[in-house]
Amino acid sequence: MNDVNALRQHLFDAIEGVKNKTMSIEQAKAIADISQTVINSAKVEVDYVKAISGKCSSGFLPDKPAVPGLTVHRMQG
Repeated sequence: MNDVNALRQHLFDAIEGVKNKTMSIEQAKAIADISQTVINSAKVEVDYVKAISGKCSSGFLPDKPAVPGLTVHRMQG
């Protein structure tokens, strides 16, 4: 699935690849650049969800807290 956890895994794989010399620095930089584009897209998604009072999600970010028992409070403003 293409979600924030998958993105993190790709980034950590790139770090390991550079450390193990199985990935070039140029490849890792390309992954980092593409990841930044995905992150910027997620930021737009968060802003959109805030603007429509949280009634929509693309699935990239989790709809519910990842930590059991965690309560998320939303501020109205």
